[in-house]
Formats: sequence, structure tokens, C-alpha cells
Amino acid sequence: MKILIVGPSWVGDMVMAQTLFQCLKQRHPQCEIDVLAPEWSRPILERMPEVRQALSFPLGHGALELATRRRIGKSLAGQYDQAILLPNSLKSALVPFFAGIPKRTGWRGEFRYGLLNDVRTLDKERYPLMIERFMALAYEPGLDLPKPYPRPSLQIDPVTREAALAKFGLSLDRPVLALCPGAEFGESKRWPSEHYAQVAEAKIREGWQVWLFGSKNDHAVGEDIRARLIPGLREESVNLSGGTSLAEAIDLMSCADSVVSNDSGLMHVAAALNRPLVAVYGSTSPGFTPPLAEHVEIVRLGIECSPCFDRTCRFGHYNCLRQLMPQAVNEALQRLQGTVVEVK
Repeated sequence: MKILIVGPSWVGDMVMAQTLFQCLKQRHPQCEIDVLAPEWSRPILERMPEVRQALSFPLGHGALELATRRRIGKSLAGQYDQAILLPNSLKSALVPFFAGIPKRTGWRGEFRYGLLNDVRTLDKERYPLMIERFMALAYEPGLDLPKPYPRPSLQIDPVTREAALAKFGLSLDRPVLALCPGAEFGESKRWPSEHYAQVAEAKIREGWQVWLFGSKNDHAVGEDIRARLIPGLREESVNLSGGTSLAEAIDLMSCADSVVSNDSGLMHVAAALNRPLVAVYGSTSPGFTPPLAEHVEIVRLGIECSPCFDRTCRFGHYNCLRQLMPQAVNEALQRLQGTVVEVK
């Protein structure tokens, strides 16, 4: 059985999609799973043993380009028994339709009747978690999902990890605290730099080193955090934001002894690497996309106006994050300390 997955467009969602791949392998151990997704997701998919190959999808998020989708679909004709679509958009259904894949499975959305022939109606109360909505597509409608739920688990190649350490001149002679202060979603997910800096200072004074992770957009935030450290402590931190590829970031984060992250794609990467993780929530909720790992501490205030799921604070105060003091995160790190987790 050959299955084509049309993958999601966000890092965290792609990590969580592994739960679907795991369910498919449990049901059909000999099935072959290919994932059609943006090229940036290749380093994630290559670290999932359930995936046979990642197929690069050349179009940006939201682009229709019907002729290109038809061309891609025709190139995949005759290769798959089933397609499973994780996005709910009409556009995402076009390639499997043009490919003529016999069974095309997905949730009802954006008038996809005809493009899909295995259309599911989502019961959000039955499936409150995103992973449940992914996993349910591996089973016949109405079936209960088997428990315990699988967890994403990214596999690391020691050779590429050592190469990344050497490239950036990093050493594992001291414990590593990884900080992920960015969030592509918006400001309402970003814990303030001054709070991150206080957490970094506390761990450096304990003899740790601090590595900052993120995209190019997060580089300035990383520099702001480092600038708040006094000379002598600042040198024990390194800002990797924007300097690494996603593949290198994954490999380097697998070395972390603890991670502090906003609700972001890198939070889900850290969880899938089974790193001891403190997840900081502001405008969003762990009730939909929690980090899926054993050693996790979730820190949030839960003030009256949160979760609002807005990209920017409608009141302009961001109190759900600003009033969440570093002490809460430091205490969560202490609870995780002593957790020895093998790097896979």
C-alpha cells in the first residue's frame, strides 16, 4: 500500500503529523508513506523513520497556480493507493485529484466535494487535539483512537550532529540550556527578552552555557537577550538564530540538557527530540497543540483575557506574558533538572 500525505505548512504541525504516520504504520506495517510538503520541511521528514521520501512542493503558502498543481498531480499519477490531506484548503486537494489517486481522504472544508471521495466531518469536541484530528484520518470514520497516543520522535544521526557542533565551534563540556524566544505566529506568543535574559543569567551562574535558536527573524531578539547579560556571562551564550539551517538546528537542539521555548515550531521539535522542556504560553493554549513529550513543564498565567489566539494583544499590554515572571520558569527548570534523557 502506497500513501501520499499532503503535509501542513508549519514546523510544529509537521512535527505533530508524525503521529499520523505512526498510526498508518501500526495499521499497515508494510505501507510506504511519501509526504508532499514545502522544501523547508525535508530535514524534519528525513528524521522520521516512517517516511519513505519527502516530495518537494514548489508553491508558497496560499498560491493557487492551477497549472503547476495539475503538472505535479499528473507526474504522480498511478503511484499511490490513497492520499491523506492534512490541510483543510481546496488548493491542497488539487494535486491528489489531478493524480487520480483512488482514495482521497480529508476533513470537510472549502467545498472540496468531488476533489475528495473520502470526506470526513470533524467533531471538534471528540477530537480537541490537533494530533487526534491527524490520527483519525488513519482509521475508518467513527472508530475510537487507540491509546496511548504515539508521540513524535525525531531520529538524529550522530555524524551530522558532530558536524554541526564543529561548524559552529560548540562544545558539550558544560550543560546546555537552549532558548527559543521567537514565534512566527506573532508578538502575542513571545515571552519578553528581559525575562529570557534572567533565565539565561541564572543558568550561566550555575555553570551552564546558553544557545539561542530561531530563524533570521529572531536574530535581533537573540542579540537583545545577550546584550542584557553582563560581560563575563554574555560570553557563555551564543546566538544561533538565523545562522543554522533547520537541519543543523534540530541536530544541535538534540544536545540540549534543557529547553525553554515559546509556543512555536521549535517547541515541538524540542519535544520530539525528548528534551526536558519548559513551554511558555501566553495568548495560546496547550489544550490544542501541547508539546508531546514525557519531561515537559507548561508555564502560563491563564489571566482573564487568555487564551485569545490573537497575533497581537487587543489591549496592548501583553500581560499574559509580561506578568509571567522568570522565577516561574526557573522553578520549572529546577523541577526538570536531574532528568537524564538519552539522545536518540
